[in-house]
Amino acid sequence: MGIARPVSVAIERTAVGSLEAALVTELQSGSEYAFSYLLAVYQNPVYNLVTHILEVSSDAPDVTQKVFLKVFRGIRYFHGQSSLRTWIYRIAVNEASNHRRGWLRRKWREAFSLDQVLESSDELLARAHAHPDTPYEIAESSERQRLVRRALASLSQPYRTVVVLREIEDLSYEEIAELLGVSEGTVKSRLTRGRDLLRRKLQRHWGKSDV
Repeated sequence: MGIARPVSVAIERTAVGSLEAALVTELQSGSEYAFSYLLAVYQNPVYNLVTHILEVSSDAPDVTQKVFLKVFRGIRYFHGQSSLRTWIYRIAVNEASNHRRGWLRRKWREAFSLDQVLESSDELLARAHAHPDTPYEIAESSERQRLVRRALASLSQPYRTVVVLREIEDLSYEEIAELLGVSEGTVKSRLTRGRDLLRRKLQRHWGKSDV
């Protein structure tokens, strides 16, 4: 009975690997159905990943489109050195990071600050009070979520990427290390540092020690 679980996991992984191999074969043959299936599975996750890496989230649709153009054009060169998801996510991280660096070069004199977010908080709360049918708690929760997104966006790229991949995309340390081309120790170190920086930024604005 003790080996049942490892054997079943191995069988499951083999089955998943076989399905992925079949999908890659169809993609490389130019199957429109396979590309449609790939989009259905990965479009939303890639969009969310890109959104959390970019400085300006409104750029996410264009960047996501570029990611899948590169996926479609590059699939012929995919030989299974990593999982298909890892390969797609690597393209997404690189594309989003390059886009963000270009944005920062254009805005290099306009340092991003969480204080910019707070300028609109009064307006948000005013709208909440202006509509009695919208509970104040919902507005407050929305504002907190927005602060988290902005604080995350203000982290430097190495820390932000690892935090997003681990905390939001739920990738394993091994997957993140493979995706970024670094050791698992580096992933864990960046994650620890990123979490600490994020916590400090949120504490600064919420004035709470339990963030």
